[in-house]
Amino acid sequence: MPRSALIASKAPFPSRPLLLCSALLAAQAQAQTQAQAPGAAPSVFSAEVQDANRAGGVTTTDAGNGPVRATLSGMEPPRVVTATDSRPAAFELNWSPIKMPTGQKTALLGAHYMVAINEDWGIGPAAYGAAQGEFGGLFTVGFNLQRRFRVGPNLHLAASVYAGAGGGVSSDRVRPGGGLMLRPELSLRGEFGNWYAGVGVSHVTFPNGNGNIKDTGVAFTLGRMDRFLSFNPSDSGSPGRAGDRTGMGFDEIALSAGVEKPRSGSRTRGGAPLTGRKGKAGGDLRQYFGDGSSWWGLEASGAASGGHDGYMEILANAGQDWGIGSQRLRVGGQLSFGLGGGGDMDTGNGWLVRVGPTLRWITPWGPTLRLDAGYMKAPWGHYDSFQVRGSLALPLEKVSRILNTPPLESGTVRAQTLYLSMPYFKEFKFKDGSRDNVTGLGIGMTRDFGGPWYGVAHAGSAALGKAGAFSYGMFGLGAQSPKWNGLRVGAEALVGAAGGGGVSVGGGAVTQGEVWTQWEGTGRDRLRVKVGVGQWKALGGEKHSTPMVSLNIGWAFGTLGPAAKR
Repeated sequence: MPRSALIASKAPFPSRPLLLCSALLAAQAQAQTQAQAPGAAPSVFSAEVQDANRAGGVTTTDAGNGPVRATLSGMEPPRVVTATDSRPAAFELNWSPIKMPTGQKTALLGAHYMVAINEDWGIGPAAYGAAQGEFGGLFTVGFNLQRRFRVGPNLHLAASVYAGAGGGVSSDRVRPGGGLMLRPELSLRGEFGNWYAGVGVSHVTFPNGNGNIKDTGVAFTLGRMDRFLSFNPSDSGSPGRAGDRTGMGFDEIALSAGVEKPRSGSRTRGGAPLTGRKGKAGGDLRQYFGDGSSWWGLEASGAASGGHDGYMEILANAGQDWGIGSQRLRVGGQLSFGLGGGGDMDTGNGWLVRVGPTLRWITPWGPTLRLDAGYMKAPWGHYDSFQVRGSLALPLEKVSRILNTPPLESGTVRAQTLYLSMPYFKEFKFKDGSRDNVTGLGIGMTRDFGGPWYGVAHAGSAALGKAGAFSYGMFGLGAQSPKWNGLRVGAEALVGAAGGGGVSVGGGAVTQGEVWTQWEGTGRDRLRVKVGVGQWKALGGEKHSTPMVSLNIGWAFGTLGPAAKR
């Protein structure tokens, strides 16, 4: 993906001088250390080194493979690494009007986040959802690949192809088939500063199974150029320093569970009233700004109980809170909007709005506990509800950055990997009593917690088979071995929500256990290829389960997390 296309040459990143300062400070510390006599304590230390020195030794790293203890005599202090891999990135929104097989019109709203893999190509996760007409709940999740061509000083041509999986709101006349969605696009974009906008032509199709959704039409794009700053993943566990946010730029990830009660007037798509409570499970990502009292973020959740399996929502949110007696206990409010539907709930064209109070406690140990309530409404449908949920949030950046946004921050490098995930479920049980295999397509992400432990999340949908519109979202914990000759093994356990596509999952709560082997190469390779085997199980209804295998192709990078406790 050309740097001239993704980053305006006249508008360099304002944070690049901070990155340069970070590198210079690290170089200065190393130079001062080498200039001192053997056995003398160096004059510049990170906080981690000072703590080790007071304990009678220093902490150093062994080729980026983790900390080791040593005495001061004859040893260098820890190697403090800096985030040096900075590459163009872009966030895009797409609006694609299409005509359904019934003749009704709808439009798909798409969101892409792409990172340059070389000067011409970019790739990243993406999602589409129905945002017009009466097809709320039609979602797909996948990846977008894009090639850009410079055709003028402030003009570029983009050729893209999106591959994802999902569906929703199906009937005898509107069928997503196996769930696979393809969307090639050709568009011309004009640039203004770090922003760009364009128009082009796109083709949307659900090509496999008995899918009949397809149309070609005009597409509109709005995008913003950015950068992706990261460490090398082989530096995981080492002390690090960065002058800006690393990775995808989020400060916090949270796992949530809650319940909502529909109000009178809420109904199914067939017109029946909705009265029962619905349990939900999901997750969100936040970025804080200012003094840490304001935020924006993205969240996704699905039905986990209450008989509405297949319901899913993806929301953007923004909020503000204030300290109560201290900076760590905070009360405020949040506004959210986005798309949702499925589970036989009448959300109309899919748009949702939610508003309500928030309460959060930033613990002294790192995690944050949140409690929020809200009133949600589908403005163009027949659904509104009150809801409450609790969340456990884990910092992706140091809490000091969240609270104060300092220009330069030190911490510990943590490896993170983004995967294209393809699970194969051997024998799903369907609500009509039949059984069949299903292949999914989705996004997976892992993050190192230190030692053998890591966090993991998966989101995706059916792509092949007869379960079009079946979707899942799961999160959990994994353990992994050290790397041997470029290979690593591990195991993970996940819980979450799934449903749709006629699969029998009870209320929607599911669990999955898996063991895996991963190729990571040697040296500083970023490519990951992981193969796993395990068991998937629905926790409601008949609690049926099925063996599964998965193929995952990933790209690894390092982010700056909170400092490790020595």
